[in-house]
Amino acid sequence: MKEIMEVESGVTTPSALLDDDGRTKRTGTVWTASAHIINAVIGTGVLSLPWAMSQMGWGLGISCIFIFAGVTLYTSNLLADCYRSPDPVTGKRNTTYMEAVKTHLGGKQHVFCGLVQYGNLAGFTIGFIITTSTSIVTILKNNCFRKNGFEAPCRFSNNPYMIGIGIIEIILSQIPNFHKLSVLSIIAASMAFGYASIGVGLSLTTVIQGNVKSTSFSGSNKGRSSADIAWNILVAIGDIALASAYTQIAVDIQDSLKSSPPENKVMKRANMIGIFTMTIFFLLNACAGYAAFGSNTPGNILMSSGFHKPFWLLELANVFIIVHLLGAFQVIVQPLFRIVEMLAAQKWPDSSFITREIPMKIGQIKYTINLFRLVWRTTFVVVVTVLAMAMPFFNDMIALLGALGFWPSVVYFPVEMYIVRQKIRKGTFRWFGLQTLSLFCLLVSLAAAIGAIHGLSQAIGKYKPFMYKA
Repeated sequence: MKEIMEVESGVTTPSALLDDDGRTKRTGTVWTASAHIINAVIGTGVLSLPWAMSQMGWGLGISCIFIFAGVTLYTSNLLADCYRSPDPVTGKRNTTYMEAVKTHLGGKQHVFCGLVQYGNLAGFTIGFIITTSTSIVTILKNNCFRKNGFEAPCRFSNNPYMIGIGIIEIILSQIPNFHKLSVLSIIAASMAFGYASIGVGLSLTTVIQGNVKSTSFSGSNKGRSSADIAWNILVAIGDIALASAYTQIAVDIQDSLKSSPPENKVMKRANMIGIFTMTIFFLLNACAGYAAFGSNTPGNILMSSGFHKPFWLLELANVFIIVHLLGAFQVIVQPLFRIVEMLAAQKWPDSSFITREIPMKIGQIKYTINLFRLVWRTTFVVVVTVLAMAMPFFNDMIALLGALGFWPSVVYFPVEMYIVRQKIRKGTFRWFGLQTLSLFCLLVSLAAAIGAIHGLSQAIGKYKPFMYKA
């Protein structure tokens, strides 16, 4: 029998090594998918949850963690069934979130989906560079405090470290796709466990030693105006909702899975593992941190405004944060890299600059270089690094982008695609239930956006481009 051959990215591949869509066989498992999810959700945002808890109090804070974990798990499972259509097991693959929306909802909704998804992902990469450089500066400040005391004027420019981070990300960005990111993602996820555990451990140690601050079931409202209380609660709810979300990269994660067992079943197991792990860490960090700091809980308990001793453990935690964010940057940005490269290949399929993979070898290590990938990804990292240096307040902008993107990407599109797939009639009890969920999350998204705008308006006047020192 004549062997069928397929050409993929300029490399001839035997048909036995191809999936049903002509691409090289996926090799992902439930564990690699879980690592990608954990990498996305157990980020540095977990360290801000004690502050969120302090604004809302034990009652609303713990409730929000469970509510948004449940919402994210439910809608992520709905999205898992949209990877293939019309049948979730044997149907045609939808390899990107945009493609899934286009297949199920038609019209121009996939354009809106793309603007929200890729705009958010690009913004998050800027925030990762800022946060990573802040962790480096925190290590330097801790060393300065150790030598000169806590009253010393220890301030450092973030710019040199942002440039260094950008150089590292340029190198890492040449990892071609999610299929090659598994080892990096597992390392980064283990780092997230490391610094989150240190945050919990330091908080519990403080509590056990009896240095417990005043906490409240309804939040720390002493000495604050009603307006400040309202603003902070909105921001806190938004922090928890956004920290729980990863649907913007969920389809790309699912597209890395082997086809047997069925991808949707494996992805649902990975969703459960990821969300369960996330919820445990969120609760431990939020509750222990709030108990340790009370109404004076800082925005990040491992940065210089949080714990001050032991120095070595805080420095280790920040090393973990740096390694994690270097890897998480690649997990977050891969869907954006991929969509640009897919569109370029479709537009200019005969261009060797875009499609040719040049084989390279260093010692026993074999790899390929694609000139378009090298130029485009390098350019992207350079641009976001310069933006991070120019706008150190961009984390407040990211809060706004995330708030605006939460409802459509996490709830609206998965729910609407599920309604279409299941042919749920308008006006039925099930339809009303789904629309109620969508409306609730729309209100949360708007509330978080209002809080983010308020924070952004205060932050813009505090910073000068390229002049920030932490």
